[in-house]
Amino acid sequence: MRETARPAPRFLRLWNIRFPIGAIASIGHRLSGVLLLFVLPPLALALERSLHGPAAYAGLLAELRSPWLAPWLFIAAWALAQHVLAGIRHLLMDVGIGWRLRQARASAWMVLVAALLAAAMTLGWLA
Repeated sequence: MRETARPAPRFLRLWNIRFPIGAIASIGHRLSGVLLLFVLPPLALALERSLHGPAAYAGLLAELRSPWLAPWLFIAAWALAQHVLAGIRHLLMDVGIGWRLRQARASAWMVLVAALLAAAMTLGWLA
């Protein structure tokens, strides 16, 4: 009996794909790592600038409080929190903690929510 191959789909509609929550947390971990690659050098320069004295620190803080910078700071804070929390989640699962499906889903939700809350709190501290 000869098996016929099914034709490949012509169009991949990414918006119709339903990713599980664990996949979303994992993709967020990778995305946040890439964002940190670009965000950490300016943050290191800002830290260096803030150490030049009280006047430099006050000037940097005034710049960080500007409204046009708030979305960028939110993204940077989210990337840092997401990457750290998802990394800890992955490490715990590697050693056998929280690898069962129910626990893995719960920890993925916790990572996503906690990263957003941490980023929002960062903006609250600058206000």
